[in-house]
Amino acid sequence: MPRPSATTRAAPRDLTQGPIPRTLAAFALPVLGANVLQSLNGSVNAIWIGNLLGEAALTATSNANLVLFLLLGSVFGMAMAATILVGQAVGARDIARAKCVVGTGTTFFLALSTLVAIAGGVLTPFILHALGTPAAAFDFGVQYLRVIFIAVPVMNAFAFTMAVLRGAGDARTPFLFMAVSVGLDIALNPLLIRGVGPVPPMGIAGSAMSTLVAQVASLGLLLVLLHRRHHPLLPGRHELRHYRPRPALLRAIVVKGVPMGLQMIVISAAALALMGLVNGFGVETAAAYGVAAQLWTYVQMPALAIGAAVSSMAAQNIGANRWDRVGRIAGTGVAFNLALTGLLAALLYVADRLVLGLFLPAGSPAIAIAVHINDVACWSFVLFGITIVLFGVVRAAGAVMPPLLVLVVSLLLVRVPFAWLMRERWGADAIWWSFPLAAAMSAALAFAYYRLGRWRQAGLVREEPATGTAADTGVSAPSMDSEPLYEAAEPAPARATP
Repeated sequence: MPRPSATTRAAPRDLTQGPIPRTLAAFALPVLGANVLQSLNGSVNAIWIGNLLGEAALTATSNANLVLFLLLGSVFGMAMAATILVGQAVGARDIARAKCVVGTGTTFFLALSTLVAIAGGVLTPFILHALGTPAAAFDFGVQYLRVIFIAVPVMNAFAFTMAVLRGAGDARTPFLFMAVSVGLDIALNPLLIRGVGPVPPMGIAGSAMSTLVAQVASLGLLLVLLHRRHHPLLPGRHELRHYRPRPALLRAIVVKGVPMGLQMIVISAAALALMGLVNGFGVETAAAYGVAAQLWTYVQMPALAIGAAVSSMAAQNIGANRWDRVGRIAGTGVAFNLALTGLLAALLYVADRLVLGLFLPAGSPAIAIAVHINDVACWSFVLFGITIVLFGVVRAAGAVMPPLLVLVVSLLLVRVPFAWLMRERWGADAIWWSFPLAAAMSAALAFAYYRLGRWRQAGLVREEPATGTAADTGVSAPSMDSEPLYEAAEPAPARATP
């Protein structure tokens, strides 16, 4: 069979052309599907652990997953920075620079993840002690978390690879391989927990091992597919120099990525603070809030998917200097969010008693509490979705600190203090009303920065090709390094065709 020549290699998807609504919808739907699959994966695995190993094991995974969330939160930010860098390079038709981002990011993520895995494995008992893990769950937690730390390099590599593909305009391939990973994880969980054939029962470590095996298999298959497709962003054997970290690119990934990772940590910190306030109102209120929060996870998914799609599209158009399309992408994303998130919020509002009753015993007083919580707070996620979409646009230009500051103000300086100060007068209602208050604040600040801020001049890095002439990508920032960001790609060796 003839082998494809270099000229027939797959090309990154061009997001700078074509109708914006159709392109955005086609890009956002696979991202939404991947988010749903990840949530489903966690829910089903929790069911396996709870039913096969009991409450202590389930508590252990809850504690361990807090650690994993923090780790993946920081990596999420740096992977998003790489996505934006790749998107801008692809939009500028600069594949050599995009390959340098991939090579630099790969080397950095593997080195950092390996150090985290080694340190985490050694420090696991200390970490669980610091979390206050109950004694009955402690041994379970040690077994589970040590295997998870082994999986961290693979998980990070998988997340980084999918982020690069999205930056290149491909959301479908990450969705398909996320489906493969989730399917394998769900299927292997009970087999490895209880043992099958020559594989002995592994208990809770088997649940973590199923995650490791699923991620290794999915990443391996994905890399094989990219190699067979001769994907232009996958450096070949003759391009190993791209894996040498470039200081300017590495600095951009870290400096721009850390604030984006901190956004997730701010959201998590606010949620933990509110949970502490909710617990003070008793078990029924805490159970009602927990169930409502589970449903809100799904209400938020369209906005998160649209925000990711908007970020990738805007990055390519910024790289191509198509600022006329960037504004229309933002408007289309906001409209999609109002339609989709608004629809889900409306459906939940109409059917909340029925849906919440699936999680709580019939006749439980918590059902009425949960309905009241949802009636007050569920609409706030429409406003929060506007914030997410506008954040996706401005961070595509490299502006990452203002979105972080907006979240700090709206969540840590408005939501949590309001709930704490007003709880004596309003009771638990102060907590529920803190959601629309903070959402309105964040949407207003995000819109003000989008309209009036200097995010269009934020930039990520300025390219300094070997010729010494800066590439025109529509973004500008002070040069971050004196050496060229990349070397011109060498032509691939000629391939003989029979």
